[in-house]
Amino acid sequence: MNFKLILLVFFFLQIFENQCFSQENKVIVSKITIEGNKKTKDYIILREVQFRAGDTLQTDNLEKILETDRKKIINSNLFVTVKLSSKTIDNQQVEILIEVKERLYLIAVPVFYLADRNFNEWWYERNRDIKRTIYGVLGRHFNLTGNNDQLRIRAEAGFVPNFELSYGRPYIDKKLKTGLYGGVIYISNKTMAFQTWNDKLQFLESEDRQRERWNYYATITRRTGFYQNQALEISYNRVNISDTIARLNPNYLLNGKTQQHYFLLNYNYQYDRRDNQQYALKGYRFGFSAIKYGILKNDDINQLSLSSSYSYFLPLGKKFYTNFSARGKISFPQKQPYLQTLGLGYRNDLVRGYELYVIDGQNFGLFKTNLKYQIFDKTFDLSKFLRIKQFNSLPIASYINTFADLGYVKNHFPENSNSKLANSLLIGGGVGLDVVSWYNLVGRLNYSFNRKGEKRFFFTISRDF
Repeated sequence: MNFKLILLVFFFLQIFENQCFSQENKVIVSKITIEGNKKTKDYIILREVQFRAGDTLQTDNLEKILETDRKKIINSNLFVTVKLSSKTIDNQQVEILIEVKERLYLIAVPVFYLADRNFNEWWYERNRDIKRTIYGVLGRHFNLTGNNDQLRIRAEAGFVPNFELSYGRPYIDKKLKTGLYGGVIYISNKTMAFQTWNDKLQFLESEDRQRERWNYYATITRRTGFYQNQALEISYNRVNISDTIARLNPNYLLNGKTQQHYFLLNYNYQYDRRDNQQYALKGYRFGFSAIKYGILKNDDINQLSLSSSYSYFLPLGKKFYTNFSARGKISFPQKQPYLQTLGLGYRNDLVRGYELYVIDGQNFGLFKTNLKYQIFDKTFDLSKFLRIKQFNSLPIASYINTFADLGYVKNHFPENSNSKLANSLLIGGGVGLDVVSWYNLVGRLNYSFNRKGEKRFFFTISRDF
């Protein structure tokens, strides 16, 4: 009897001790203060924070939680710098301070850039022709009303005249989950690529208009939690080409047609746990998209495209980092208009070493790997020289990068483009230097090789607006 009583007393003492220990390792958030947001609403920042005033947090995890939330606020692309700190009031309460430095939200600048797929194609294939440039005016506000809403106006002339007007707001509901975007785009071409031959784009040079494109779109977005995003876009598209283009490439719109109009439905899903969306060093991302070209019976195209991607980023220690990504696409039916037959060679869907090639196909697979070493990472204070607060903090990081890629494009009709690279394994690799700076600017200088034995320097610069 006494033994049972002793066990019972010991049991309750253990419970009491655990509760006391648990309380000692917890703090209550008494207050959250935000400083530096002259334009951005508080709720836009707090949307990225996983706790509220009155919540209880584990003391051991407090610094980790603050760092995680700092990265989420940075990934909103609204701020140059973000700092989260805590101040202990007593043993059971803590105040959280969020300090931000806002970006320059309004940009109205002249623009001048190349019309080709990338700098390397213009440099090596187009004889550095200055006429193949686009110029005009870009006006954009990244935070129009302080609600992270964006207004974009673009009017450009030159090699590819175009116009765009769009507006979007990420949150239109009280729960801050649903967003709405919409816009219109107009593009016209005189000199244009009318086909791919030997895995290179072939251009028709003309003083007459050869193609016109209109795109009207509306997109509804849904953000669940902090890392999961979904988007559903519906758009109306109209393409007109000249008789010359239809004669040179009857497959451009199929069967020698000169017009194509259709509604498009595009669903996109992203789960993103990367530490930095522009230049990630840790985390992972998964994506899936389904695009249906043609919804109504009288639409001029009936095509389905499915694609998926996965990327993983891992710090190895001692300033070494590695990452890999896999991406694949399948589309139906096999017979498709040239305009919608997209394989590898566009945007970032390419095997490095094949930057000068376009490999058309209905399906493709792509696997990319990187091993990099950080040689420099520092933020410079330029406040003595620049009084504009959006520019007086200059972060610069540089990395030595080695890479190796594999790709494969399935083309059911390679004879249409006389392709030598489709339906064969693509292998490329090389070494390079990456430089990351303010306003999401990333410059890359690579020395790449491919399976054909070609070796060249390639330069790219990208910026996430």
